[in-house]
Amino acid sequence: MLHEIGEHVTETLELIPRQWKVIQHVREKFSCRSCESIAQPPAPSHPIARGRAGPRLLAHVLFSKYCLHLPLNRQSAVYAREGVDLDISTLADWVGACAATLMPLVEAIRAHVFAAERIHADDTTVPVLAKGKTRTGRLWTYVRDDRPFAGPDPPAAAFFYSPDRGGEHPEGHLANYAGLMQADAYAGFNRLYQASRKGGPIVEAACWAHARRKFFDLARLQKAPIAIAAVERIDALFAIEREINGMMPQQRLAVRNERSRPLIAELETWLRTQRGKLSRRSETAKAIDYSLKRWLALTRFLADGRLCISNNAAERALRGIAVGRHNWTFAGSDEGARRAAAVYTLIETAKLNGIDPQAWLADVLARLPDHPMRRVGELLPWQWCGSRRQAA
Repeated sequence: MLHEIGEHVTETLELIPRQWKVIQHVREKFSCRSCESIAQPPAPSHPIARGRAGPRLLAHVLFSKYCLHLPLNRQSAVYAREGVDLDISTLADWVGACAATLMPLVEAIRAHVFAAERIHADDTTVPVLAKGKTRTGRLWTYVRDDRPFAGPDPPAAAFFYSPDRGGEHPEGHLANYAGLMQADAYAGFNRLYQASRKGGPIVEAACWAHARRKFFDLARLQKAPIAIAAVERIDALFAIEREINGMMPQQRLAVRNERSRPLIAELETWLRTQRGKLSRRSETAKAIDYSLKRWLALTRFLADGRLCISNNAAERALRGIAVGRHNWTFAGSDEGARRAAAVYTLIETAKLNGIDPQAWLADVLARLPDHPMRRVGELLPWQWCGSRRQAA
């Protein structure tokens, strides 16, 4: 006779394949025998016009394409293996329709970014299909992230596309912005910094990560002694910044005045001394010149606790595009690249706010068709996250 004296539980992680469903909405039709009128409930709203794809499926396609970097042809092949035939052209139509449906959210995020006191700016290349070849377009990002100086406003990233890298494009993007901008040394930004600029000048804050990179490449590849020493001196500044990340601006400024300012003064003196010993053709001299020519912009962080020492926030926002280029190879057209910029705005902003982009997109695609446009702010990632917590 056996008696139970306990048990052991063994857990195994397993994957259940996803399910595809066709959801039918049955709307009964009634007629009145007295007045001969016919009544029927209205058809349910769909995320996209004339589309029969549900919001979760649409969100999955967008998330797979722009966050997991899975091109539509690969997605189509995956769905076919699961028994669902979705043509590439159908998926492309869905992506375009979703981008149009979600544009109110994109515009709201862009407005939020450009209402900031300080932004990060950067751009990257995007190949665009042309006749018999590809040409190089640009995707621009502008990031608002006040968390390094304990700002209360939520972070966000706005993306734009342009067919080339002309300076008129960032001028158009930033036409209504005036404030601090952390950026690299791109010459196309120069007119934005002019005192005579309409709407007021943008204040330039240069990036120490870019200045460090000039020396780091020489230190790594050529073992140049001056470059190695420069990297070590700049790294000391970054170490201080890591300690004060998340502090209030006044606290950051106090620490910088006490610890960073003397290091900056020593670094400038040392760089000028080393520069005098080098030929102008020297690669190390060019690296030093890059920093000294931008010294005012590089050292502006010493006078404003809101500024970061680098433009890494914008570079991180562009990282997904750099990874995606290896998979989707090129954008099919200028309009396709503009759609990509719109969807990247949504996905990167969701990621910055710590929410699942796919879950958020599925929810807003379901709600947008019946949601008042004057209250579109309620669907932004940082608001959506709060409302979901309250509902739970």
